[in-house]
Amino acid sequence: MLQLSQVNIDKGIGYHLVGLPDNAIRESSYRIAAALKNVGYKLPGKKITINMAPADLRKEGAAYDLTLALGILASSSQIKATHIGDYIIMGELSLDGGLQPIKGVLPIAIQARKEGFKGFILPKQNAKEAAIVDQLEVYGVENISEVIAFFDKQIPLERTIVDTRAEFEKNYKNTELDFADVKGQENIKRCMEIAAAGGHNIILVGPPGSGKTMLAKRISGILPPLSLHEALETTKIHSVSGRLKDDVGLLTERPFRSVHHSASEPAIIGGGSYPQPGEISLAHNGVLFLDELPEFKRSVLEVMRQPLEDREVTISRARFTVTYPSSCMLVASMNPSPSGYFNDPDAPMATSQGEMNRYLSKISGPLLDRIDLHIEVNPVPFEKLSEERKGEASHTIRERVIAARLIQTQRYQENDTIHYNAQMGVRQIKEYCQLPDSANALLKNAMERLNLSARAYDRILKVARTIADLEGLEHIKDHHIGEAIQYRSLDREGWLG
Repeated sequence: MLQLSQVNIDKGIGYHLVGLPDNAIRESSYRIAAALKNVGYKLPGKKITINMAPADLRKEGAAYDLTLALGILASSSQIKATHIGDYIIMGELSLDGGLQPIKGVLPIAIQARKEGFKGFILPKQNAKEAAIVDQLEVYGVENISEVIAFFDKQIPLERTIVDTRAEFEKNYKNTELDFADVKGQENIKRCMEIAAAGGHNIILVGPPGSGKTMLAKRISGILPPLSLHEALETTKIHSVSGRLKDDVGLLTERPFRSVHHSASEPAIIGGGSYPQPGEISLAHNGVLFLDELPEFKRSVLEVMRQPLEDREVTISRARFTVTYPSSCMLVASMNPSPSGYFNDPDAPMATSQGEMNRYLSKISGPLLDRIDLHIEVNPVPFEKLSEERKGEASHTIRERVIAARLIQTQRYQENDTIHYNAQMGVRQIKEYCQLPDSANALLKNAMERLNLSARAYDRILKVARTIADLEGLEHIKDHHIGEAIQYRSLDREGWLG
């Protein structure tokens, strides 16, 4: 429900704001008085009472300045505003009457259309974002005087119109970081293709300089393009957090959020007195990249377990609860030890097996349980680095990923909560991951001989299902299971031992 401002002007002197406004709104009287004076109007020298309904919900920010100013002018009969109730009017006022951009425009516009408002008047910088919503007239203005002239003198405003599909399709094929620029590492590229095709979480383990970060930054370029629904959903989250750039209407690229290991729990999952989305929600429909995973605080890593599993974050406060989506693909990287090197006598800083185990133990089993693919990244030899031949381009890999995702979309079309293989539950695994006897024997043998943990079983089946989808096969074969087993390094007892 959208919030309403009710203005009453009576005998006396005073300016009273009620309805739980914060300090930014309480200070609005000074901005409004200066802005009105500079455009030829004035704040009435009477008793002004403004109720911001609903009265029991806390209001925040300076976005109500324009709303309050127009309400005061209309109530004091300084302007005619017969149809003012047909429009949502929002914007932060400068002292000269100019308007500053505000946050959360897209969700407001969607709700305005839902509640039957005719139009939305707001700062020009936010107009393209609001105009994504069809069946709603959007007018971007630069100064309060334009809004006054619109209501008082019927001077028309220029309507902002956005072709949503054209906006969506304009940039989605552009990929700045391309796998073609990566020399060697073919096995890692293959693993990342599987991760992208099935939406699987992945962790890269290797020494410094082996290319972990470079590879991780390129994975968003092989993910399927955002659907229009996903683009709108992602744009809403970034709009609420104020992360959209000026004059950007719709996010057309999947987000890639790279988080530093000093990040706090609220920074990851969201928080604040009026909870804002955290990094895991800003990465919704995209990639959350955690570099140097063991360097994160253990409490920060543990707090991500529930959002990664449920694909949403619920933040509770005394008066209300906010839920943000967090369906993202986790890509993590780490060194195998504090020195960064494997148990190699030729390494400049060799590390003992005990030190490696202590370092790896910083990542809990339940968190690793949510990561489907573990891959070891080795440094690229000079012969590969010096090759002039380019690797396979991202757009070529993406075509295979899109084809595999289409198979999964058709497979889960009757299930609203499952869209790709990584989201499968026990029931779907039993139904879609049935193995022939030979593949089942291979998996049993691997579990016993490689000392794989029990939690690896379902993950191997999910990954094998994705590998089969990449080949366009209905049933999982022996070689699919064999390849999937390779990607469970951290489940093996005595890894690197």
